[in-house]
Amino acid sequence: MSSQISVLQSILESPRTVFTVQSLMMLTGCNDSGRLTKSLHYYANEGRIQNPRRGVYTKFKYDILEMACSLFRPSYISLEYVLQRAGIVFQWDDSVTCVSYLSRSVEVDGKQYLYRKVSPELWIGLEGIEQLDNVAIATPERAFLDMVYLSAGNCYFDNLRPLSVKQVRNLLPLYRSQKLNERVATLLNIKL
Repeated sequence: MSSQISVLQSILESPRTVFTVQSLMMLTGCNDSGRLTKSLHYYANEGRIQNPRRGVYTKFKYDILEMACSLFRPSYISLEYVLQRAGIVFQWDDSVTCVSYLSRSVEVDGKQYLYRKVSPELWIGLEGIEQLDNVAIATPERAFLDMVYLSAGNCYFDNLRPLSVKQVRNLLPLYRSQKLNERVATLLNIKL
């Protein structure tokens, strides 16, 4: 019972709002995933925490961006979500778009989370990805490059002025793609 109290206490005292069994094992130091899962089910059934998706536990008020980064690891928020908020794409969509090791569409508590798969070699360079608390989010420049890379250039941007051309140039070598270089040069009207 004392481990259940420490699990609940760890959840409630943590600045995090979304937890997985793996993250709680690290947070609490508990090595027994079966016992930890039993404790989590108990507290979810008691109404002390939520279990909105299998293997994911939350406080009653949780951060949707933290949820996006917790559903599939590794992943980071990018693409339309970042571009909309940076004023680069005007068409609004309420989904949270992410880049990950797989392509999936997941709904949790009525919120849509969209994941697009990128090549494993793009995970080597994490430049252009900011870690804010428990959320990994792309800079507008990285989100722009992700979008052009994943859409093979078949995408539209309303306003490219917020982008730093210098940062785009610094990030381009991560993608190791001559076609991407050509598409970006055309879209930004620059020489590379």
